[in-house]
Amino acid sequence: MNVFEKDIISKQSFMTFKELGLQDNILKAVAEKGYTKPSLIQEKAIPQILQGKDILASAQTGTGKTAGFTLPMLQKLEATKHPKYRPIRALILTPTRELAAQIYDNILAYSKYLDIRTAVIFGGVKPAKQISAINRGIDILVATPGRLLDLEGQNKLSLKRVEFLVLDEADRMLDMGFQRDINKILALLPKNRQNLLFSATFSKEIKKLANGFLTNPIMVESEPENSTVDKITQKIIRTDKSKKTDLIIKLIKDGDWQQVLVFTRTKHGANRLVKKMISKGVQAAAIHGNKSQGARTKALAGFKDGSVRVLVATDIAARGLDIPLLPHVINFELPNIAEDYVHRIGRTGRAGANGEAISLVSSDELEYVRSIEKLLGDKLKMEIIQDFEPSKITPDNEKPVTKDQRQAKQKQFRQRRDKRKSPQGKATSNASQKKRSYSKNRNTNR
Repeated sequence: MNVFEKDIISKQSFMTFKELGLQDNILKAVAEKGYTKPSLIQEKAIPQILQGKDILASAQTGTGKTAGFTLPMLQKLEATKHPKYRPIRALILTPTRELAAQIYDNILAYSKYLDIRTAVIFGGVKPAKQISAINRGIDILVATPGRLLDLEGQNKLSLKRVEFLVLDEADRMLDMGFQRDINKILALLPKNRQNLLFSATFSKEIKKLANGFLTNPIMVESEPENSTVDKITQKIIRTDKSKKTDLIIKLIKDGDWQQVLVFTRTKHGANRLVKKMISKGVQAAAIHGNKSQGARTKALAGFKDGSVRVLVATDIAARGLDIPLLPHVINFELPNIAEDYVHRIGRTGRAGANGEAISLVSSDELEYVRSIEKLLGDKLKMEIIQDFEPSKITPDNEKPVTKDQRQAKQKQFRQRRDKRKSPQGKATSNASQKKRSYSKNRNTNR
């Protein structure tokens, strides 16, 4: 059966957590987290999960989806007896380390008054402590696909007793190339289990994945696909690329903003921006794929406790950061995929709070603006700040260079270089050979 032929549950009736069927020990933990009433995704998913149904959920960031799948899962695990050695009975897969750590922390809070053990595993750190936690016996494992397959391949864990499988941010996992890993993991699991899939978008790849392992699922929709939270104020500031750094520092200082999440398109761009901010007296830190897990954890902790005023991130963190009451998100550069704009600004305006999302847009990014507006179905407010006016007005038909165009240019360059070689295919100078060898080794070790 095509799972997308199922009826969609999308209307909210404003129930309480108790009316959803959650037990007192969980309600107590939920109250201590400050939750007063369930969100739409929680209200619609929790009863269905408690009934043992497979779930296919369209859930944006900031909708409370983590509690939506963990609360009923905890209740069902608590209600069933488990062997003394505690095999892994629930597996939660996430695309990033930050999201895995965030879910793990939430589960610890929700299970505060339950006899449930949880562990989290991800790459970038030595596995010894993770293996030790698994050996002590756990009920729930939160994992990124790579580290999970690595430890399973070393016989450090078993997935033969898994009763619940959750794929969180499934679309992001596919974007990051985890399709093959997901298929390998599915093959390791028992067929008789409850499956929950959460995704912000429903691409063809997601539909194919869902049809492959969900059984008669209930489809739950929290918000229209790629929608943004109403409480987020969005605006665009036109300027030049060369003026962006000074402009963002001015905005932060003049507004006395104490907690700002900034997104850049590249890792090196993030590092450069942080260096410039620190030189201007703005405490900042970067978080991206080239940073060690220790550095990423330290930067995020500093951002949460206030010692770091600005956190500069690439899209690897767009769906993995959970900062309560984050007031400001700034796109230093717009993403070249419109959907990523929604995920970025979804870091603010969470749990009913107000938030502001500002995008600094240069002339070569105007096509991205049009793509985002088309996705949102609305025009974004645009303004210009004195002394930071854009010097170039781009014609409507001028488009920025896309990733495919850059790759095509690189291919043309390589072809021209190859033509310059001698017909006999003689090697170039030793210096050139060394340079290419160094470049190759460098790329291999990334």
